[in-house]
Amino acid sequence: MDLGRWLAPLRTLQTITQRHPRRVTAAVTALLAGTAVTAFGVAPLTALEINQAHPAITTINESLPLPQLGPQLEALDSQMLPLYRSDITRSSDTVDTLLQRMGVDDAEAARFLRTDAVASRLMSGRAGKMIKVMTENGRLVELVSRGPAEDSAQVDSHFTRLSVQRSAEGLSARTEQLPLQVREQVASGTISSSLFAAADDARIPDAITNQVAEIFGTDIDFRRELRKGDAFSVVYEAHTADGEPITWGSSAGRVLAARFINKGNVHDAVWYEEAGRKGAYYDLTGRSKTKSFLASPLAFSRVTSGFAMRFHPIQKRWKAHLGVDYGAPTGTQIRSVGDGVVSFAGWQNGYGNVVQVQHSGDRTTVYAHMSRIDVRKGQRVDQGDKLGAVGSTGWATGPHLHFEFKVRGEHKDPMIIARASESVQLSPNALAQYRHKAQTVAQRLDMAGQMQTAGASTGPRFE
Repeated sequence: MDLGRWLAPLRTLQTITQRHPRRVTAAVTALLAGTAVTAFGVAPLTALEINQAHPAITTINESLPLPQLGPQLEALDSQMLPLYRSDITRSSDTVDTLLQRMGVDDAEAARFLRTDAVASRLMSGRAGKMIKVMTENGRLVELVSRGPAEDSAQVDSHFTRLSVQRSAEGLSARTEQLPLQVREQVASGTISSSLFAAADDARIPDAITNQVAEIFGTDIDFRRELRKGDAFSVVYEAHTADGEPITWGSSAGRVLAARFINKGNVHDAVWYEEAGRKGAYYDLTGRSKTKSFLASPLAFSRVTSGFAMRFHPIQKRWKAHLGVDYGAPTGTQIRSVGDGVVSFAGWQNGYGNVVQVQHSGDRTTVYAHMSRIDVRKGQRVDQGDKLGAVGSTGWATGPHLHFEFKVRGEHKDPMIIARASESVQLSPNALAQYRHKAQTVAQRLDMAGQMQTAGASTGPRFE
């Protein structure tokens, strides 16, 4: 006999007992307790009860009628099952590839979309149209396309709806020009690298991001003061076609309210229109966010050279740069940063095409290297009016705008001037109404910020 084979389990049991004495004791106790209960339950059984432990089994056979499934299957097969599918047209689409992707197997419908004068507009123009189809067993019943307005002047306010429908007489098509609907959306984001990157992550349209940068342009220098972890929330108008967010043109309207937290400082802005005045943005106390001077002569853009010393790219030496250079494509619109009168419009040596605007308080702004000048000397301009377009005339290595701000002939940092400039205040009567509105708006911005802090989805939400 192999004693080692018999003793091995005992040695294992001994090892377990030594390592886990409490667990082994508990297991043995539970086993004995279970045995006692079992004994208690079995002991009282009588002989009669033992005999009755195996009752007699009776088998009953009965015929049941089977359901008539054939007619039911035929009825289901005869029923038309409508299916719906939505998609966006692509630049590479043809009628056949689009219908195939939409699950339509209908040669008659394909032929109609190619040959009908109205229906064939489906494939004309730019891609990005919203398509929705209804089919029955692959046969086209209805197709609805929503795209930009045919009149380019209405592209930001209207849309074209193309409808193809099947009736007893066959397929027919018609188009309609309808107004876009406006709905409020709320979104928020956190800065990790740049404002536009954060806005893209939150699926906020570029037009809205530009407005946010404009609104807070005199509070925050987005070139130098943006920090990782800064957060923002925004309430804005979203354009929809038949309730669906559009995929072309300007999908957004005006920013209605916004909050930006930069380096721990909270900046708020609410759009408000006082009777008899142009609408403007105000903080929660009623102070206007609109200053006498804009922070930039371009919509939010990349600054290539700030107000500081720099190595001159043409003169090849270090030189004070008494202005700000904005890198932008040729043709980008240049606007006046404040109200004033054009004091010069023409060519000035290294500046190329240049415009000078004289403002109140002996303040002057200079716009250089322009590709085109759209104003004349002596013309009055208001803040935001178009002066011309970005170019590379004069001493320029590429398309950009050179911008200067002078006070009594002395160059100043445009950002500092913009921040210190005057702002418009609400009248006492309008101020009370505004503050009531501002409280409600602040609550919405608070909720958006809380969801952002909690890590919830930051994408746009319809209100």
